[in-house]
Amino acid sequence: MYKVKFFRGDYIERQRQANSDNCVAYVEQHFNSYTGTDDYSVVVTGSNASPTSKNWGRWYAVAVAREFNSHVGGDNGIKVGGYDGRGDGNLRYTKMPAILLEPLFASNPHQAELIRSESGQERLARILCESIQRFFQDGGTIGFSVGHKYKTSNPSDRGVPLVGGGLEADFAEKVLIKAKEMLEAIDAPVEERQLRVMKGGELLWSGTVDADSDVRWDPVRGVLQIEA
Repeated sequence: MYKVKFFRGDYIERQRQANSDNCVAYVEQHFNSYTGTDDYSVVVTGSNASPTSKNWGRWYAVAVAREFNSHVGGDNGIKVGGYDGRGDGNLRYTKMPAILLEPLFASNPHQAELIRSESGQERLARILCESIQRFFQDGGTIGFSVGHKYKTSNPSDRGVPLVGGGLEADFAEKVLIKAKEMLEAIDAPVEERQLRVMKGGELLWSGTVDADSDVRWDPVRGVLQIEA
């Protein structure tokens, strides 16, 4: 149902290749960095972004913030055109919805550990996969771009260093590879409301419920209550 294709070259070249391949969606993976211990999730869209791009990006940013107990940055998770225009050229030549992800901070020691960990990468990949399932239910070719890496104009670029070791682009690529495996394993669209019980990146249980059900968690009793 989904086919994932990675694109390389300078950013405008990647977008043109994705256009030629009729991608239905385009994702560029980055991690953020700043002085201090910032911990917000944000998604950059192009200055000419469609409502679908913005809604998709907001959903992803909020989901990441909830998953990692962090904050939502930008305008409810979105920064149109990027900070001081950085990121706009990475996206605005696409003919399909496109987002640039900055879910965690490489400069934050706790989040850097999450970025390096298999579990953290799995959790990020799953959220990305779920976002694509939600907004592009009919499947199709999904374009992936590893931020900084594989640029023709600067082949040695790997982005920012993580606190404690490693470089941004290498871990961004790991997340996208995991997301590719998840997406390409999907064989049917999600047509019902799903519930899942997760332990880190591990799926313990899944099931479907009526779309109008009220789902509440009682932390005192340890009960997930589903009321139609």
